[in-house]
Amino acid sequence: MVASRIETAVPVTVLTGYLGAGKTTLLNRILTHEHGKKVAVIVNEFGEVGIDNQLIIGADEEIFEMNNGCICCTVRGDLIRIIGNLMKRRDKFDHMVIETTGLADPAPVIQTFFVDEDIKEQLSLDAVVTVVDAKHIHQHWDADEAQEQLAFADIVLLNKTDLVEETDLTSLERRIKAMNAMAKIYRTRDAAVEMEAILGVSAFDLNRALEIEPGFLEEEHDHDHDDSVKSVALVEGGALNPDRLNSWLSHLIQTQGPKIFRMKGILNIDGQDRRFVFQGVHMLFDGQPDRLWKPQETRKNELILIGRDLDAEQLREDFRACLI
Repeated sequence: MVASRIETAVPVTVLTGYLGAGKTTLLNRILTHEHGKKVAVIVNEFGEVGIDNQLIIGADEEIFEMNNGCICCTVRGDLIRIIGNLMKRRDKFDHMVIETTGLADPAPVIQTFFVDEDIKEQLSLDAVVTVVDAKHIHQHWDADEAQEQLAFADIVLLNKTDLVEETDLTSLERRIKAMNAMAKIYRTRDAAVEMEAILGVSAFDLNRALEIEPGFLEEEHDHDHDDSVKSVALVEGGALNPDRLNSWLSHLIQTQGPKIFRMKGILNIDGQDRRFVFQGVHMLFDGQPDRLWKPQETRKNELILIGRDLDAEQLREDFRACLI
């Protein structure tokens, strides 16, 4: 059931990034590249007039524009409605891109894939791609939107690298990794990136992330700076008591949900022969049995949380308390 849904679901790329980072340039590359995909696009512009749509190079792809305000405020209505209308023409495309305004927190867009049953059945979130202006990111690093866009990213395009010294780029990459250990970072000029790196990558799936970089949860990252947003990796052997796990997750969501941007995990539930794949966004979380554990695999639990002002030691202690 799960496998067949994944095979038929339309993959969706959420494209985000601060104002002027290069999102429209990247979108134009997606629309004009000979990648063999038929792409449907939903673009959003903050304000009455949709300037972004005028900048998009003409192409055969389906382009829908939401220009009645920020996508954050209309996601439950307009976004679901537009996607619903788009799915009536399902035969005309095989990939969807949603570009958010530079002032948007991408969380409500991502949450749409958790809360609407029709969307959950028909689409799968392929990746959140965040474009970063390497030259000017430091000027708005402390803005909530900029930090949230990085915290939610599966893939980061560190753009305009030709304007920045190598040492500054290395430092910036380290800082982003400390905030979001899961994010795959590509250095780009004019948002030029291989389409295979951002489309059809299943990056929202922790399982795939671990296949690409098996040890990333165990890596030590630089935490010398005092940024409030960071990654916390919980890696424990053994099996989890499902009742304790549910109680802890419920308490965690109720008390710290707004501060937790993303959660992803592969868990070993006591008495279950299948891995349990778990993911969450703010107050919403979802999980389902995955493939069978392989005989040669060491069954363990790998959970990563990305959020603001997280108490890593307390989280580890509470998570260990869920073990059998």
